[in-house]
Amino acid sequence: MDVRLIKRIIKLVEESNIHELEVEEGELRISVRKQGHVAHVSYADLPAHGSHLPQPMPTAPSPGIATAQNESPAAKGEETPPAAEEGVLIPSPMVGTFYRSPSPEASAFVQVGSHVEEDSVVCILEAMKVMNEIKAGVSGKIIEILVENGNPVEFGQPLFRVKP
Repeated sequence: MDVRLIKRIIKLVEESNIHELEVEEGELRISVRKQGHVAHVSYADLPAHGSHLPQPMPTAPSPGIATAQNESPAAKGEETPPAAEEGVLIPSPMVGTFYRSPSPEASAFVQVGSHVEEDSVVCILEAMKVMNEIKAGVSGKIIEILVENGNPVEFGQPLFRVKP
């Protein structure tokens, strides 16, 4: 599938009242869902013709903005550092490669101590050769960067911790 077509599909979803769109082309299926500030893209290879019918794509829970206090460490019998108990996590909206800056020679979008607004770009995730700017979705101060530059990330993986 053409990357320009994927970009147009994402832009269509972001700029419209559509909340979800699925497109199939050959053996590729793309699903775009709008959740909060970011359009989420997932894709799956469909089975070859003559095999079993396509199964529905698994749906992951919406990552949104997860608080760092979902379950107290004491309730789980664990000790955690004080920074881990406060703040809001900014999760990865997709699988991809994490980049802190727009290019290797440019400075990072944010550092520990940087103040961000909801629409501040905090990093780029490269997925399927498309560079996706990720916005904070929350206002506050970056207190922790949880991923190393250039590392792969999973859907929903915490990227930053922000103190509102």
